[in-house]
Amino acid sequence: MIRTRIHYEISAQDEGRTVERFLRAQGFSRHLLIQTKYTENGLLLDGMPVHTNVKLKAGQCLSAAIVSGAQNEHMQPVELPLSIVYEDGDIVVIDKPAGMPVHPSQGHYDDTASNALAYYFAQQDEPFVARSVGRLDRDTSGLVLFARHELSACILAEQMRRREIHREYRAICTGTLPECGVIDAPIARAHGSTIERIVDTEHGDRAVTHYTRLAVKNGFSLAAVRLETGRTHQIRVHMKHIGHPLPGDFLYNPDYSVIQRQALHSYRLAFRHPITGQQMEFTAPIPQDMTNILA
Repeated sequence: MIRTRIHYEISAQDEGRTVERFLRAQGFSRHLLIQTKYTENGLLLDGMPVHTNVKLKAGQCLSAAIVSGAQNEHMQPVELPLSIVYEDGDIVVIDKPAGMPVHPSQGHYDDTASNALAYYFAQQDEPFVARSVGRLDRDTSGLVLFARHELSACILAEQMRRREIHREYRAICTGTLPECGVIDAPIARAHGSTIERIVDTEHGDRAVTHYTRLAVKNGFSLAAVRLETGRTHQIRVHMKHIGHPLPGDFLYNPDYSVIQRQALHSYRLAFRHPITGQQMEFTAPIPQDMTNILA
């Protein structure tokens, strides 16, 4: 079933390109191009079906169908709290609460953000396949971006690869952080653990974290944090490494005296819209359980 259609007006710059080369340049993966190519009326040039080897002319209109992906039969739509920050036909941005995983996994089959979105779109009789662009740990709150169809997913994945999607966190750290700094310390899996990570200068992968202290109160620091690399648990491991672990972190600082989960929040998200090219930027307020620490 055709999910949506994307329309392109061919410019003089693109004249002479084949349909295939043009669409690949727009972000179509090989798989998506094949899928579109073999969909009935999947590719139309000035309203008429066209093969991918046809050369384009300036002023023509090329229309490409994006089909609905196969919905995961194990993805149960479940009515759960859901805070949608932004949505259109191509993307959706949510403010995920702490304690909610992004995708189902062992022990979490029906309590995730993906289950909540599946329910939300099912109520509108809209197809939805969960395609998150970057993930957050279950107990990290804040902004998560989802692609609503495969073309958006392809383009946003390429933006991720090129580090063109910018995320900024808010973290509360134990003690008084320096005013700002860069932590450049490789991270590896801890020996004998499937989830814990450690700084390991011999076997670790390069990991770089930038931080700026925003406030100090009650023996804790509020920091703006930006990742140059994206290693598992990077902020949590790096802050522990420099002696300022996050309170409430069950792996790296299980001190629950002020908060019941790691004090980490995905605060800001900026990226180019995958279809329109418009610059998008969103923020999500720091949750109450974190602000209470500095109250």
